[in-house]
Amino acid sequence: MLKEFKGFLTKSNALALAVGVIIGAATGKVVSAVVDDVLMPLIGLILPAGDWREAKLIVKSAVDATGKEQVSAIQYGHLVGTVVDFVIIAFVVFLITKALLKPEPEPPAPPSKQCPECLETLPEAAKRCRACGAAQPEASTG
Repeated sequence: MLKEFKGFLTKSNALALAVGVIIGAATGKVVSAVVDDVLMPLIGLILPAGDWREAKLIVKSAVDATGKEQVSAIQYGHLVGTVVDFVIIAFVVFLITKALLKPEPEPPAPPSKQCPECLETLPEAAKRCRACGAAQPEASTG
């Protein structure tokens, strides 16, 4: 059983997945720190002052038997604040990803030629056009 478990860990991507989860959690902490400690104070200068995240639309208000007010409300301020946080965090993750991961260069296109009859693009070694069936001139071996 131990041998099978070792085989599972080495043959499958379980170890790579575990490492990815750990790195993802660590990256999440870094992104949260950047957002909370650097970006949110700057954005706080732009956003309206006050406790706008506590804004709500009261749907129903009642007083219970103990004299305590019971309020049912739609808390749209919390929703807007959460959406703003998400957009900021997503943008920071995008910037970090763009800085760390360089795009792979595209492979060069295979050599091709154009059929003189129908102008279809064909592989360089083609002897007949796949569209019109015209015989193709031999490739020059310059």
